Amino acid sequence: MAKIMRYAHIGRLAGFPFSLGLTSVLMGSTLNRVMIAELDLPASLVGLFFALPLLVSPVRAWFGYRTDAYPLGGLRREPYIILGWIVAVLGVLGATYFTLNEGRKTAVFILAAALAFIFYGLGKNLASNTFEALLADKFEGDQRPRAVTFFKIAMFVGIMGGAIGLGRLLEPFSLEKLQMIVLGVAILGVLLAILAAVSQEPRTQAVAEAAEEAHAISFWDTLKRIIWQSKQARLFFIFIMLTTVGTLAQDVLLEPYGALALSMSVAETTRLTALWGGGTILAMAVAGAWLIKKINYIRSMQIGLCLSIIVFVGIVTAGVIGSVVLFQVLVFVLGLGTGLAAAGSLTAVIEFTTLTHAGFFIGVWGIAHELGQAMGSLLAGGVVDIVRILVSKNPLITYGTVFMIEAMLLALGLIVLSRIDISAWVRETGDTAVMPQLVSN
Repeated sequence: MAKIMRYAHIGRLAGFPFSLGLTSVLMGSTLNRVMIAELDLPASLVGLFFALPLLVSPVRAWFGYRTDAYPLGGLRREPYIILGWIVAVLGVLGATYFTLNEGRKTAVFILAAALAFIFYGLGKNLASNTFEALLADKFEGDQRPRAVTFFKIAMFVGIMGGAIGLGRLLEPFSLEKLQMIVLGVAILGVLLAILAAVSQEPRTQAVAEAAEEAHAISFWDTLKRIIWQSKQARLFFIFIMLTTVGTLAQDVLLEPYGALALSMSVAETTRLTALWGGGTILAMAVAGAWLIKKINYIRSMQIGLCLSIIVFVGIVTAGVIGSVVLFQVLVFVLGLGTGLAAAGSLTAVIEFTTLTHAGFFIGVWGIAHELGQAMGSLLAGGVVDIVRILVSKNPLITYGTVFMIEAMLLALGLIVLSRIDISAWVRETGDTAVMPQLVSN
């Protein structure tokens, strides 16, 4: 019975990342397309709207500190997850209302829509950051890689299920139908967040003492002592940024590269996302369920990064010899490398915390990921345009330059990873409530 209850709790927890994935599709794909294609809003304005949630991401560290140090009703995680997701959902509803309204091109409605997107970003950051801190509190040892990869896969299921389900529900399309679907997703999301969070947080004396210890130190003193004065923490921050840029800069390049360098059709390039995503999910599932336990999460990251480096070189080679089949195989292998590295990194992020400051650490590492994601997008488009203008319009050169830069960044990430010593980090932080797994790993 105890085992059944444990699996039931894990199943409930999966509701939150599923809701996160579903809402991400609704905002990032459906509403994004409708605003530009159906509502004729300027693409630059839409781009600004969707950049706002990323621009507020640095607040994650402060949110994490608040959840560590200021429990609500004696709980550090559950109330903040629910509160954050309610704020995010209100942002989704507001963004939908103000952008679909007939006055959407007036200054008042544009400002209101911008504020709604900011609310969405703030709520999403609070809820997701606190959820990851809850995973750090709740799972130990071999349970951690399984837990973090399982919940990341649950988010991917929400993304894929949302893409398929929303597409069918919106046929035939109308603004009224979109508004009803947004309302339905919002209500479902809040219910799933409540179901996921309630009665999940460990209620132990150690957690209560950790909250008191976190409360005794101000946010800025915590930031100074744990991040600025810790060489190991700075190295881990840099590692996350390097590997995020090196891994995700290709997101917007694979399809145009396939079209321009290999003359692939629209249908063929569209399937590249499925190949990459399939490889990623497969590798994450295997790593979380078995591989990390066998070889540890550091080795999983190293194997994944090495695979990705080889693939980026191979992708350029596939373009040179004109092999579509080789390119497709390499995209799938890139997904495998991404999945192995991601599973290891997710585990490392959870491991690189302390009981006292789990929320704060998750917030800092989340900032590194968001910055890396933004830099990756800038790198992808910027380098292609610069090389096209200054050097050559040949896609093998323009896109190949970005792929080679990504390979070098991942290689640099491997070098930084080799210098990270968790035992040294434990000594640097001087935290008496270090997660026990940190020392053993």
